[in-house]
Amino acid sequence: MKNLFLYAVLVMLIVACTGAPISGDETVVPNDPPYYLQNREPLITRPYLELPLGNIQARGWLQTQLQNMQNGLTGKLDSVYPEVVGARNGWLGGDGDGWERGPYWIDGLLPLAYLLDDDQLKQKAQQWVEWTLKNQTDEGYIGPVPFAKAPPAEPGLQRGNRKDWWPKMVMLKVLQQYYSATQDERVIDCLTRYFRYQLQELPNRPLDHLTLWANRRGGDNLQVVYWLYNITGDDFLLELGDLIYEQTFPWTKVFTNEENYQDPVTPWHYARIKRYPFDEAEINALTISKTAGFHCVNVAQGLKQPIIYYQRDQDGHYVDAVKKALKDLKKYHGQPQGMYGGDEPLHGNNPVQGIEFCSVAEEMFSLESVLQITGDLAFADQLERIVYNALPTQATDDFTVRQYFQAANQVELSNKLETSFETNHHGGTDFVFGTLTGYPCCTTNMHQSWPKYVQNLYYATPDRGVAALLYAPSSVHLLVADGRELQIEEETGFPFREEVNFTLTLDGDADFPFHMRVPSWCSNPAITINGTIWEGPIEDGLAVIRRTWKNGDVLQLKLPMQTTTSIWHEFSQAVERGPLVYALKIRGEYRMKDLKDRFRAFREVYPLDDWNYGLLAKELADPAANIQVVERSWDGSYPWNLDKAPIELKIKGMKIPDWKLTNGAPYFPAFWGRYSGDPQPIEEITLVPYGCTTLRITEFPVYDL
Repeated sequence: MKNLFLYAVLVMLIVACTGAPISGDETVVPNDPPYYLQNREPLITRPYLELPLGNIQARGWLQTQLQNMQNGLTGKLDSVYPEVVGARNGWLGGDGDGWERGPYWIDGLLPLAYLLDDDQLKQKAQQWVEWTLKNQTDEGYIGPVPFAKAPPAEPGLQRGNRKDWWPKMVMLKVLQQYYSATQDERVIDCLTRYFRYQLQELPNRPLDHLTLWANRRGGDNLQVVYWLYNITGDDFLLELGDLIYEQTFPWTKVFTNEENYQDPVTPWHYARIKRYPFDEAEINALTISKTAGFHCVNVAQGLKQPIIYYQRDQDGHYVDAVKKALKDLKKYHGQPQGMYGGDEPLHGNNPVQGIEFCSVAEEMFSLESVLQITGDLAFADQLERIVYNALPTQATDDFTVRQYFQAANQVELSNKLETSFETNHHGGTDFVFGTLTGYPCCTTNMHQSWPKYVQNLYYATPDRGVAALLYAPSSVHLLVADGRELQIEEETGFPFREEVNFTLTLDGDADFPFHMRVPSWCSNPAITINGTIWEGPIEDGLAVIRRTWKNGDVLQLKLPMQTTTSIWHEFSQAVERGPLVYALKIRGEYRMKDLKDRFRAFREVYPLDDWNYGLLAKELADPAANIQVVERSWDGSYPWNLDKAPIELKIKGMKIPDWKLTNGAPYFPAFWGRYSGDPQPIEEITLVPYGCTTLRITEFPVYDL
């Protein structure tokens, strides 16, 4: 607990230097500063405060997930992909790749190293941090040194654009996390100098000076600027923040635009490839309601930008813009697992449409960011849906290969699939499992997903309490109340089981609030403390339990799950229960293929079971009565595959004879989701959690009998 205490003291001193009062009374009152970093004025007061990296630890299957990453690509990418993230990388002083892929890897490797307290992984990440800190120029520039003369291009390397603002933004996130884990003051000096350099340079060399990516992703830059301001209080950082917001793509405006049905081509062109600035008419033409358009990862990162700036401007329309964007994404491009069709442009809601792994990782980080700022639990619901459905399925259990794209309906993963916008660019490898298939950005960027989710399982509250807004087997330690050391052990089978149990360890009785989220899908939660029912209010999905807590207290949250259905593309339906979406259980046969090209060897997957089933309308009319829930024996071990799936659903279905594959993809037959052909024999079929599948049907046509 020594580092925890020192960190808390440091933050209290920072707050004290701003003039905020520190009470000599040990009673927690609103004017007492929190133990963890809070926004300074004029930024809004955050309802939830991030804990230092390492304070939260994974347990059970979640710990196994991190260990699989440790032993898989996250821990070993430098040996698997040395030509890009090896010693020649520009972020290590080399003449090789000098753009986003190196920092992408470290953005996941560094938090993983500290979550596992793994010295070897820490040393790998430290090389990148040290080179960045020690090679900052006198003017403040960080990153790969620009070439005096552009070198010859090398296949597979991004050697140019070394002064592009975008890759620097990823390294800013790395340095912020490193400081959170170590309190290394060199980070504060480095970032202060870099941001002064940015303030001087941006008027003449704006965010999209070399590429458009920094313009679309400026929210990542702005986020770290405000974080540093909260530590140093330097006013120039607010000025820089305003400039970065001004130069960033106008996501707030675009998200709030009315739907545009008039011009399907021009908005796509501007959204995907045009450099900023646009004129007013061009901006007004841009919406995310079009079938094609915005780059899917830009959207995932852009989702947080309005709310990052909301901390400064404090107008609620920034939050409203993001909520509208999420609704529009679901309406026009959504799939049941919580993501949206984007391969790489937004591409509609057909369930065979691809979802890029980078989009999953980046939308998770955006939702984690805005949850802390707003306290709006709808963002936690969306995050939970993505994490427990989309995330586990896109990499293998051992984390050695991944899909570039996943889809809600995929029953053959081969290089003949032609559903992807990028098919011609990526040799048909977008859906197969490989290390460099599709495009290698995801090979380096996928690593941030699970570690950052662990970092957001708990928060501190401004009144020196604790919040658990996302649930998984884990533990946390932090300071609460009048400086008491609190440790919580969370034991749960969530999201497969309904109970979440917290056991509190305290070094003395302490009065503080404990915040718990009740997901929107749960209508009748139950909370007990040491076996006694708590009957306090639950408002907007939040239970705040304020009491004098004692060592050994046990807090239990029960979240009863109901089986429901939802309607998707062409009136197809999906089956859900609690936070999980369910898909048809389809066993697969793996076949290795190596075309001896830049995509390397990859795994194709072919179905061993029939997949062309529709569901029955009369069964779906009352899913709770007609769908059987089968809880399988489970010891809490790693669950994300067909063999270990802790739960199954049994439902009746019929085959649809004319539903066949088209170039490997299960496009719906042309009957708009309600099939009225000759009845087939009724069969019992098995659904399993989406995250446990590789091949699957998730959006089912419906027999209208």
